[in-house]
Amino acid sequence: MKKFIYNSKFRLFLFLIIFLLGSLYLLFNNFGLIKYMRLKKEVNSLNRQIEEIKSENKRLESEIDSLRNYEPSKIEQVAREKHNMIKSNEKKIDVIVE
Repeated sequence: MKKFIYNSKFRLFLFLIIFLLGSLYLLFNNFGLIKYMRLKKEVNSLNRQIEEIKSENKRLESEIDSLRNYEPSKIEQVAREKHNMIKSNEKKIDVIVE
């Protein structure tokens, strides 16, 4: 029995089995590397969404400020875009894209 345990091939085989099982455990358990990588990717995606929303909020805040300050150019832009208003010397042309 002692010769069997001290055999170098057996020790190598035992080491490989333990290494393989340990690697599989580190990769696939609840706190494993694969789950970590998936969660890290999700966090990066959420951070990008947060940055996009922050920039959109800044744009909307500046638009609100310009409307509150009664800037004529901004009021005219909103009237033209949302209410299809035109000046008295202008003609409205609707473009239909098919």
